[in-house]
Amino acid sequence: MSSKLLSHPAALCNVVRRVAVDAGGLILEYFDGIRHMEAVDKDDGSPVTCADREAEKQIAKALADILPDIPLVGEESFAAGNRVDFDDHEYFWLVDPLDGTKAFIRGEGEFTVNIGLIHKGEPVLGVIYAPEKGDLYAGYIEDGGQGRSIRYFEDTDNEKVIRSRKMPKDGLTVMSSNYRGGSVPQDNLLGGFKVKKIIRQSSSLKICAIANGKADIYPRFGPTCEWDTAAGHAILRAAGGDIIDLDGRPLRYGGTHERLLNPHFIAASADLLSVMEL
Repeated sequence: MSSKLLSHPAALCNVVRRVAVDAGGLILEYFDGIRHMEAVDKDDGSPVTCADREAEKQIAKALADILPDIPLVGEESFAAGNRVDFDDHEYFWLVDPLDGTKAFIRGEGEFTVNIGLIHKGEPVLGVIYAPEKGDLYAGYIEDGGQGRSIRYFEDTDNEKVIRSRKMPKDGLTVMSSNYRGGSVPQDNLLGGFKVKKIIRQSSSLKICAIANGKADIYPRFGPTCEWDTAAGHAILRAAGGDIIDLDGRPLRYGGTHERLLNPHFIAASADLLSVMEL
């Protein structure tokens, strides 16, 4: 396919959606026991399975067929030592082929396929597919800065446009991966707000909940990598929210950290970010 697709983000997003769904189908073969997942620990102690590796290979080939000049940074290829010189590329892909590997190994359905497109350090297109749940989120930013995000329901073959919501008067819904009532940075951040409930969830579905107007904020004070957030960041931006660091700056991608680690961040609706004091 031609690089002209870059000028038509809606069309490109539709193509990437198919890539994510195809990868999800492969992953389900491992999840359902049709293929052996063979879980092992990487050098950093995080788990990896055959599903992670094979899905990333499939995604990489599909994206190279679509836009051969755009390099891909994937969690598994990066762990294997493959590197991209970001200074040489205006665009690049950030891919987490199986976000939520621990949940996947435990037999839980909160795992996703994450594909994000970065342009000059900013996330401009993202697709997140949860194959076991049959949910897909996608979003893109057009040249004029306007965005469009959708949620697609596989069981009904319907999709709807999604937007982040205004701050609810009855209190915030907080997404968390590690909240047990004792996270001091999170408690300090939320101290000036009424909190209605806190929901713990795996993978990038936490960011999707904010884009979908079902939650308000996801503070993250633990380590994450760029491929963990890129797709969700694009979807949230297109839905009217953002992900910022603790200095109030939007996350950037293609960073200088040798492991491509993100700083601590806050994902939230624009309405909430506008009143937060950092």
